[in-house]
Amino acid sequence: MGQLRPLSLLICALLSLGAGVAQAQAVNAAPPARRTITVDERLATAAGLAVGDLVTVTTVAGTVGDSVRIAAITRRGADPSEVARSEFRVRLHLEHLQTITRSGDRVGRFAVQSRTNGANAPALSRGVSLPVSPGVSAASVAADINATAFGFRAYPAVEVAVETSATFRVVNRFHRAIGIITIVASAIFLLCITLLKVDERRRDIGALRLLGVSRRSVVRAVVLESSLVALVGSGMGAGFGWAASAIVNWYYQGFYDTPLRFAMVTPGIVAFAVTLSLVLGVVSGYLAAQRLVRTAPLELVGR
Repeated sequence: MGQLRPLSLLICALLSLGAGVAQAQAVNAAPPARRTITVDERLATAAGLAVGDLVTVTTVAGTVGDSVRIAAITRRGADPSEVARSEFRVRLHLEHLQTITRSGDRVGRFAVQSRTNGANAPALSRGVSLPVSPGVSAASVAADINATAFGFRAYPAVEVAVETSATFRVVNRFHRAIGIITIVASAIFLLCITLLKVDERRRDIGALRLLGVSRRSVVRAVVLESSLVALVGSGMGAGFGWAASAIVNWYYQGFYDTPLRFAMVTPGIVAFAVTLSLVLGVVSGYLAAQRLVRTAPLELVGR
């Protein structure tokens, strides 16, 4: 019995060691973790995808690719330059993308970001932002990169933004021109309407003048009335503009599937509109009142 006991312990130890080795081999033989990607909301809606679904990514449709799992569904930002684009967007890890495209270290665009994000305009290399530290200009960073590197070109992000937003700047100028023309035409129309409305009350104003009401009081009453009408009209116009912008945003945000706001009624716009309307109302009322008070009271009453 004394010799069998050490032998049984040795056998148990060997069995435990064998089980451990088998378990380690099983762990090592387990398949690697599946790669993950993110897809944009438009692609998920069009293809009926959800988080956790398995899809195959490849560079050529119909060929064998890599099976990946959707880790997240992203939504595009409010970028005007991407509104009219109909392509879908998929994000992969860099090394995974290089493997699929077989591009190695070749890239079309790349970003270099400093650890401190400054207030200066970021530099940009091949279209990707390069935030710089405080006190360092983006132009100097781009110049240093262009002087020391070969094969690509670095640009400040401001320059790229200006180039890519040229169309929107033209549209902005066009809208501004339309707004100026509309304001001028509205001012002329408002003056004509005020003159006609005040002229319809020439008998009443003539009677007031014959009763001893001064010219200043008549002018003040007409200007006050036109100012109140201008304020009421401004409130109605602001409400109409807010409703119109809400309808425009609702339609086009759903049509393009974007959070971009196509029309906005800001407090600054409302303040400018109310001020302009009040000024035009006061000026038109004053001019119409001056035209009447300069006429003799008997002539105003028709005698």
